[in-house]
Amino acid sequence: MSIQDATTLADMIRAQAKERGNSIAFEFEGRSTSYKSLDAHASRVANALTASHIKPHERIAYLGKNSDIYFELWLGAIKANVVIVPVNWRLAAPEIAFIVADCKAAILFVGPEFIELTQGIRAQLPDVRIVMTTEGGAPEWPDYAAWRDAQSDSDPMVALGANDIAIQLYTSGTTGKPKGAMLSHTNFLSLVRIADLDNPDWNKWTEDDVSLVAMPVFHIGGSGWGVFGLYYGAKGVIMREFDPTRVLDVFERFGITKLFMVPAAMQFIVRQPRAREVDFSRLRYILYGASPIPAALLKECIAVFGCGFVQLYGMTETTGTIVVLPPEDHVEGRACMRSAGKALPGVELAILDANGERLPPGEVGEIATRSGSNMVGYWNLPDATARTLGADNWLRTGDAGYMDEDGYLYIHDRIKDMIISGGENIYPAEVESAICDHPDVAEVAVVGVPDDTWGEAVKAVVVLKPGKTLSATDLMGFTRERIAGFKTPKSIDFIAALPRNASGKILRRHLRDPYWEGRERQVN
Repeated sequence: MSIQDATTLADMIRAQAKERGNSIAFEFEGRSTSYKSLDAHASRVANALTASHIKPHERIAYLGKNSDIYFELWLGAIKANVVIVPVNWRLAAPEIAFIVADCKAAILFVGPEFIELTQGIRAQLPDVRIVMTTEGGAPEWPDYAAWRDAQSDSDPMVALGANDIAIQLYTSGTTGKPKGAMLSHTNFLSLVRIADLDNPDWNKWTEDDVSLVAMPVFHIGGSGWGVFGLYYGAKGVIMREFDPTRVLDVFERFGITKLFMVPAAMQFIVRQPRAREVDFSRLRYILYGASPIPAALLKECIAVFGCGFVQLYGMTETTGTIVVLPPEDHVEGRACMRSAGKALPGVELAILDANGERLPPGEVGEIATRSGSNMVGYWNLPDATARTLGADNWLRTGDAGYMDEDGYLYIHDRIKDMIISGGENIYPAEVESAICDHPDVAEVAVVGVPDDTWGEAVKAVVVLKPGKTLSATDLMGFTRERIAGFKTPKSIDFIAALPRNASGKILRRHLRDPYWEGRERQVN
């Protein structure tokens, strides 16, 4: 089977092992893994999952930073038709426990940095039958390498369909709880092949390409980018986590040619004093997205990196990119530079009014999309799935925007009040729920305000109960124990009462808008 004939990600790695077996698939902290070895390790993992009585369609969870182990574990789970759930390790312990419990993971694979955290939440994970360390460090739990290597590397060839679930990625929850977006093999392969339809220069890959996998694998920008490199047979250099000081060394040592990065990470790199001394001559393209990029930062990045830039717009529920602004549109002064770009071939876009009717060019409404990369749905949440994904496979993004006569998409605002800080999606409901746990808080509203480093920062506006006093510092500390640090408010205002309309609904915009005065868009 050739890579073009692959209908699942299992077929993909089998084809690459056959076609380029001795070529390097991944470099990670001094360890090189060929495509042949990656395929063999995946088969051992699949056999080990079966030996551990994990049935097809069951979930396993991975709580760890980026690693070559994660990708062989993911591919092994796929070969066993088991669904992997990479957990956002930046979350607070209660949030991590919720995700692992919600997906009913049978095995939890734990990286060395999270052993103590896992020990603290173990009692909250009734469905987890086995906890396993990926790199040792906990004698009471089995070690991944020994578990894997006890099995044969003979491919089990478990029955697997194109529409089976390949991964479950959790997104921030509009109602305070994350939702597991289920992405199928068809979703991934449709996305890859959509980009192939007109074969633009920015998406042409060769065996000489070296891809940097630095964004976290619990996001589509990490896992999805890793799959892209494997599909095209490139070498992937995996960083355990993004480190702006170390990433420059990686560029020099490996000659990176392509990478995906969020704007906040790009800013950290170009602000390094050594950034202007590094040889970026092999770097061909930087693909960026997950949050808008300030014009001044983009201009600085173009000057420093000297490569082509590609802006991507998409979401977890669309398996990543659906709209692209290519390098030829990155021209200062062009109106389209303010846009997200145009839909990829095979991707349909529509701007809808409140009644679901299409709007003409220039009018702002909710952005909807339809393509083969739209998710299967949310895990065990049929009502939430129906609200987002219609029976005709049109997916409502929750973003407000408009399209011009030429098909360029302009993002105007976010209908669901979502905050994007450093590429992380944050819903006010999550933060408000954590703050309201404090006994002195009567009510709270959370909004996003402009931030020069992160794009947006979380601000809380709090009303205290009568007679109570509380400092912003103490409330931030209280909140940080319940939710991730990046969701914790960076500033808190205390007021006597929240603004409301006649029906009692909080007028969040009245709180948010003063911080955005003078800006064309309500996203930064």
